[in-house]
Amino acid sequence: MLYKLKLIIVTVGAVSSKAISAIWTFPALIFSAFIIAWAAEAAQFLVSQGLALALLAWLQTLPEFAVEAAIAWEAGKDIAKIHLITANFTGSLRLLVGLGWPMIYFSRAFLGKKHLSANRFSPIELEDEHSVEVMGLFLPIIYFLVIYFKGTLNLFDSVILTSIYLVYLYILKKIPPQETEKLQEACYVARKVMSFKPAGRRISVFGLFLFGGIILYFTAEPFLHSMLGLAVIFGISDFVFVQWVAPFLSEFPEKLSAFNWARTGKKAPMALMNMVSSNINQWTVLVAMIPIVYSLSQGNISTIHFDQHQRVEILLTIAQSFLGFLLLANMRFHWYEALILFGLWFIQFIYPSIREEITLVYFGWIAFQLILGLVRKRQLVAFKKFKILMKKCLF
Repeated sequence: MLYKLKLIIVTVGAVSSKAISAIWTFPALIFSAFIIAWAAEAAQFLVSQGLALALLAWLQTLPEFAVEAAIAWEAGKDIAKIHLITANFTGSLRLLVGLGWPMIYFSRAFLGKKHLSANRFSPIELEDEHSVEVMGLFLPIIYFLVIYFKGTLNLFDSVILTSIYLVYLYILKKIPPQETEKLQEACYVARKVMSFKPAGRRISVFGLFLFGGIILYFTAEPFLHSMLGLAVIFGISDFVFVQWVAPFLSEFPEKLSAFNWARTGKKAPMALMNMVSSNINQWTVLVAMIPIVYSLSQGNISTIHFDQHQRVEILLTIAQSFLGFLLLANMRFHWYEALILFGLWFIQFIYPSIREEITLVYFGWIAFQLILGLVRKRQLVAFKKFKILMKKCLF
């Protein structure tokens, strides 16, 4: 009895000590998020905005990659934990579309500066070059339907998903940087960096990315551990933590920078594309990493087989993301779209037992959007803008 009591005291002490570390990890994470965001704002005048945001998304999602890699490794050692693999990445993707996108819109609407727009609830208008990010969602989601129907995830899928992402980066690289006329809209740090000579600009941007990335790298793990400690104290289950709490926390840096841009009004499209870039990142390279880590953990080339519950989670995530793609295909994001996306996500979060019904709602809305696209040419204008952009930049 005395031994058990000591064990409980030691466990509680360890959990409390992890939770207390939130005091320093939280502000450090915020600081790193701002540094990386400043670097991205400056970088868009050296390379395309999309490429700058892709790099930003890479750094911001490092914690998410670390969490997913740890889960895949543990699943390789203990098959009973394999259900947590899909819990994490599906939860992360659904958080981005169901919570992240709407919060960007409403951050602009309620926190945006009054002088930027007379109508706070006007749609977020995307620029022509943003058609690359919008179309970048299309291919991985379509390929994921193949993964869903075959019910497995393997190294071949890793190759396909990684290839899709590399093509996406290649296209972004071909797009020209932002015009210097837009520099006045950038933050002070970006304007200061761009006042340097060309060599100084590149060194400064690289230095900001590196400095912010290093802080984020060393802060991410203790931050997640501190939040896990708090989750244990509050009695949150492993599955709920892995599906919702961990992804929310690991995505916190990108949400912070995106919401900061959104509240300025004019940078709301950039904020939204920051989230979309993270979606693409996670649909491709994040998922591609899972079979690799899982195989390394098992010591041989292995295939992950999904059970019925995992297939339901994956199909729900596909439906939500494909709907998100269709909503952005007209290069606008409206208030009612943001509100309904949030509402559907919130319902499935509160009542997880009705996931299949929510999936049907998503597919019903998808069918409506596709019919609308056949009737109104403007509804799928992203296809046309992407085609024009490709002719201009690649040929």
